[in-house]
Amino acid sequence: MQGGPPESSSPGVFFSINPLLHELPSYQTLVRGSHTVSSSIRRRSTLASYFRGSLKREDSLGGELEQAERPLQEFPISIKEKRRIRDEQYIQASIVTRQSNILKKLRWRRLTQGIKARMSRFYLWKKNIHDIEGKFGTGIRSYFSFLRFLVVLNFVIFLLMFTFITIPMIISVHGMINITSTRVSTSGIAEECTLYDESNPGLVYFYSYMINLLSGTGFLEQTYLFYGFYQTDNLFSDYFNYNLPLAYLITTFAYILLSLFWIVKRAVEGFKQSFIRSEDRFQSFCNKIFAGWDFCITDERAAELKHSSLQYELKTDLDEERIKQKIAHRTKKEKCKIYLMRILLNLLVVIILGGCFYCIYITTIYSQNFLNNQTNTGSFILDLTIQYLPSIVITAANFITPLLFEQIIRFEDYSPAFEIKFMLIRSVFVRLANIIVLLLSLWSQITKCSDEQCKPCGYNHDLYPCWETRVGQEMYKLMMFDLIIIAAVTLFVEFPRKLLVTFCHFPPFTWLGQQQFSVPQNVLEIVYGQTICWIGTYYSPLLPGIATIKYFAIFYIKKVSLMNNCRPSTRPFRASSSNFFFLVVLLIGLPLACVPILGSIVVTSSSKACGPFVRFNTTWEIIPSTIETFPEVLQNVLYGLGSDVFAVTFFIFVCLILFYLIALAAAHKRVVVQLRDQLAMQGRDKQYLIRKLTRESFIAKKRLAMSNAEK
Repeated sequence: MQGGPPESSSPGVFFSINPLLHELPSYQTLVRGSHTVSSSIRRRSTLASYFRGSLKREDSLGGELEQAERPLQEFPISIKEKRRIRDEQYIQASIVTRQSNILKKLRWRRLTQGIKARMSRFYLWKKNIHDIEGKFGTGIRSYFSFLRFLVVLNFVIFLLMFTFITIPMIISVHGMINITSTRVSTSGIAEECTLYDESNPGLVYFYSYMINLLSGTGFLEQTYLFYGFYQTDNLFSDYFNYNLPLAYLITTFAYILLSLFWIVKRAVEGFKQSFIRSEDRFQSFCNKIFAGWDFCITDERAAELKHSSLQYELKTDLDEERIKQKIAHRTKKEKCKIYLMRILLNLLVVIILGGCFYCIYITTIYSQNFLNNQTNTGSFILDLTIQYLPSIVITAANFITPLLFEQIIRFEDYSPAFEIKFMLIRSVFVRLANIIVLLLSLWSQITKCSDEQCKPCGYNHDLYPCWETRVGQEMYKLMMFDLIIIAAVTLFVEFPRKLLVTFCHFPPFTWLGQQQFSVPQNVLEIVYGQTICWIGTYYSPLLPGIATIKYFAIFYIKKVSLMNNCRPSTRPFRASSSNFFFLVVLLIGLPLACVPILGSIVVTSSSKACGPFVRFNTTWEIIPSTIETFPEVLQNVLYGLGSDVFAVTFFIFVCLILFYLIALAAAHKRVVVQLRDQLAMQGRDKQYLIRKLTRESFIAKKRLAMSNAEK
C-alpha cells in the first residue's frame, strides 16, 4: 500500500484489480446499455496495437533511412509498404505540427497574460477597490467595479463627441478654416422661424450666474455645451470637406452602438457565471455551507456580517422550499383569494405610478411656463426651486415609491427570491418611466400650438425657438440635481445617523441602527444617471464629460460613506450574479434612451433657428441628402440595401442563422446532460469504492484482531 500505482507489467496485480473495476456501477450500466461500446473498445484497442507496431517499425526503418539518406522510392520494398511508411510519416509530421502550434498558442497566451498583468497596474482605483473587497467582500466590490466601468464608458463617449463635433466647431469659430454657416434663411421656411434671441434677458439679479451654472441657462446656453451653439454646416479647404451635421448624426449613432456592444460584451462574461449558478440548484445548500465563504474578507466586522448573510441565504432557501410546498397544497379557494389580492395590490401600484406621472407632468408644465415668461420672484432659492421642480418631483418619486412597494409586496405572498427581483423591476420601471414622462411633457409643450401656430415651423417657435437646447438643459438639470442629492444624503443623512447610533445609546437610535449599503439600490441610482446621460448627449454633446466627473466624484463619496457611515446589507448580493444583473439593468435603460433620440431625429421637426440641421425639416433628411451627392452606382447600391427585397432576404438569412444557433445550443445541451450523467455515475462509483474499502478494512481489522487473539 505504500508504493505507487501498479504497473501494467505486473500481471498478478492487474488481474486482481480488474474484477473490482468491472463491479463498478458505471461499468455495469454500460454493459447493460448496449454492446456497441465493448465493440468500439475492441476496435480502439486493435487500432492502438496497430499504431504501436507501426511506430516500432517506423523507428527501425527510420534508422535505416537516416543511414542511407535516400528517398523512399529508392528502397527495395513493396508499394504497399511504401504507402504505409508514407502514411505513418504523415501522421508523425502532423503530430509534430500540432504540438508546435500548441506551443505557439501557449507562448502567445503567456505573452498576453503578462501584458494584461502589467496593464492591470494602471487600472483606475485598483488599490481602492482592492481595499473595499478586503473589508466588505466581492459583492460590494462589484458595485465599485461597475462604477469604474461607467466612468471609462462616459470618458470614451466624451472623447468621441469632442473629437468629431466639438473640435471642428472650435476650428470654425476661431476662423482657422473656411466654413459655411447654417444661420441663413432658406426658401420654403418662414422668416420668423429663424429668429432666436440669444441674449436671454431677464436674469438681472446678483445670483443670476449661480442659477445659470446650475440650470444651464443664460451664459451657458450659448456655449459648446448645448446643441444650439453648433451652427456650422461645412468645413472645407483645398484638401477636404467636413460635413458637421452628418458627423453629428453619425457620432450619435456611434456612441449608442459603442455602449450597446461594450455592455453586451461584459454581460456575456457575467452570464456564463450566472448561468452556471442557476443550474446549480440541487447543490445550493452544499455550496453555501462548504463554498459560500468569501476569502477576500479581512475585516472582523465584515466577517460577522458575512456569517449573518450566509445564515440569511440558508433561511431564504428554506423559506423557498416551504413556500413551494405551501403552493403545492393550496386549495382553489386560497388560490383565488391570493390572485384577487395581487390584482388589487397591482391596481394600487398602478394608481401610485399614475399619481407620480401626473405630478411630474404638472410640475414640468409649471416650470416651463415660468421659464418661458422669463419672470423672477427676486428670491434665489425660490427661482432655483421652480426651475428644478421637475427634478425634485422625480427624485422624490424615486425615493418614496420603492418604500411603498416594499410594504405592498409583503401582502402579495411571493417567495423571498422573487420578491427581491420583483421589487427591483418595479424600482427600475419607476426611475426610467419618470424620465420618459418628463420628456413626453416637454414634447407636448414643444408641439402644442393654438391657432395653427405650429404650421410655419413645425413646432411652437414662440416658446421654444431652440427646443433641442431646452431638452438638453432639462437633462443637465437632472444630472446636476442627482449629484447634489447623492452628496446631500451622504453628508446630512448618513453621517448624522452614524453619529447618533454611535454616541446615543437610547432605544430609538439603537432600533434605527447603522445605515445599510444596499448594492441594488445604489446601482439603480447610477443606472438612472447613465440613462439621463445617454438621452442628453444628443442635445448636449459635452454632457458625457460632466457625467465622467460626476461618477468620479460619486466613487469617492460612496467610498467614504461605506468606510465610515454604512454597513453591508443583510440581504447579500453575489458578485457572480451581480455583475450580470447590473449590466442587464443598464441594457434596459439604453433602449429607453434611444426612444426620445430617435423621435427627435425622425419625427419631430428640427429647430430652424439653431443647431446644425436648420436646412432640413427633420434630422434624418441629411442622410438621403448626402446619398444624392454620391456617384450613381453607389446610390443604387445604397438604395438597394434599403429596399424591401433586401430587408426580406436579410430577415430570412438571420432566421436561418438563428435556427442554426438554436440547433447548436440544443446539441450542446444534450452534451451537457450526458456529462452530468457521467458525473453522477462517477459519484456512484466513488460511493461504491468507499463502501468496498470500508468493508475490506473492517474485515482486515477483524482478521488482525482474531490473529492477535489466537496468539
